[in-house]
Amino acid sequence: MNLHSLLEQREREGRPIRVGLIGAGRFGTMYLAQARNIPGVHVVGIADINVERAKGALKLVDWPAEATATDVGDALAHGTTAVIPDAGPLFDAEIDVIVEATGNPIVGVDHALRAIATGKHIMMVTVEADALAGPALARRAEAAGVVYSMAYGDQPALIMELVDWARTSGFDVVCAGKGAKYLEHYHGMNPDNVWENWEFSKELTESGQLNPYMHTSFRDGTKAAIEMAAVANAAGLTPSDDGLTFTPGNVEEIATICRPSAVGGVLAREGSVDVMSSVTRAGEWIPFNTQEGVFVVVKATNEYVSGCFTEYPWHPDPTGQYAALYRPYHYVGLELNISIANAVLRGIATGAPKGFYGDVVATAKKDLRAGEFLDGEGGYTVWGKLVSAETSVRKRLLPVALAHHVELKNDVPKGQSVSWEDVVIDESLATALELRRETEALAQV
Repeated sequence: MNLHSLLEQREREGRPIRVGLIGAGRFGTMYLAQARNIPGVHVVGIADINVERAKGALKLVDWPAEATATDVGDALAHGTTAVIPDAGPLFDAEIDVIVEATGNPIVGVDHALRAIATGKHIMMVTVEADALAGPALARRAEAAGVVYSMAYGDQPALIMELVDWARTSGFDVVCAGKGAKYLEHYHGMNPDNVWENWEFSKELTESGQLNPYMHTSFRDGTKAAIEMAAVANAAGLTPSDDGLTFTPGNVEEIATICRPSAVGGVLAREGSVDVMSSVTRAGEWIPFNTQEGVFVVVKATNEYVSGCFTEYPWHPDPTGQYAALYRPYHYVGLELNISIANAVLRGIATGAPKGFYGDVVATAKKDLRAGEFLDGEGGYTVWGKLVSAETSVRKRLLPVALAHHVELKNDVPKGQSVSWEDVVIDESLATALELRRETEALAQV
């Protein structure tokens, strides 16, 4: 509750939190839009291989031209912000926090390791990297005495805040989840037909401003699976091996839907994760749907608590045993400084993996043939399915983050998940593979 006061104190003392941002995409730009209005924070540098994009981001958020530089050392000395094409100088400088926002899981793992090696806290915006190897990265960070954290503003960190609320209040977590639009044909979506499944204008989709691969991942279930794997690993929750249900429903139905199937819900077990669809299976928008929101479902600890659930307008399930807490929006990069301030001022993460409980595995969108190349997240060949880490490791399933430009050795029928034995492993990804193997060793098989 006192983060802002602590930041003001840092401002008065002339000891601002020194931030290095890697990646000037949407999330990074949203953070920059807020950064100059936050006391006790100095964005020392922005690294992006596309320097013009980074400069464009600063211009977009009205960053004063006189407050920019081209050298990290000069930026540190004069309180300005360096715009650079390579992240290396950020790791070499006296910076407190690295924000990894490239969106590339392989690069993200490398940047996290470099941050840890140089004693810097790491804010992992690239949730794909967290789903791939977050448990191993978090362990390495802890051993080095730095914070590895989910990024507040993205849904996984906000879900973890609700999980923490529930457990601190004495509740067991039955389900943690979010809302998203989903229809049954989405798993087969590809960049050629992606815009048929969004509400954008033809002018916008043809403008070149939108990335069809990214938006395919948002709709085909992959992004939702990645985010919920991050939550599962941070909260110690076990996903169903059947994947996310995407059950349609509104905010009043969360506790009724996201409870165990034994009592009429959709969960295979208590202590799991799921995503609710904001549209019916026929594609009609549900009034008061869960789109953009996050939630946690808890169970009454005794009959008195069950009575409280029903006496207040909390929309419990019909048995009065389950209730939900819901947050309707996430403000993405605009909220990121909550994570940064917690890491530096309190030494805590806004969510971090504590084990390997859930994994996102490459699953065939169509019948695939030996000799074909997988094209990874948001592509034409595979989508990411959430399964338990135990099943992933036991069956040796291929994580979707490592399914980019990988040659198949075997045929894989539509709907089947790809295994390590089905592909030619790219050993050039040595660092990512090492961290992945460390992560897999943490699964309870």
